[in-house]
Amino acid sequence: MNDIVNFNKAKKARAKQEAKSQAVANRAKFGRTRGEKALEKAEAAKVVRLLDGAKRED
Repeated sequence: MNDIVNFNKAKKARAKQEAKSQAVANRAKFGRTRGEKALEKAEAAKVVRLLDGAKRED
């Protein structure tokens, strides 16, 4: 004989597991540390300064 399964609990457990896997995917996709964000911002500013410095005056 099989065990009795409470469908409500099973559904909630499955939803919780899916939410955890989605959270892991979001952390990998969007999660960056403050240092990484600052480094990226500094590199972008450096590129802008380099390009502005190389412009010709008409």
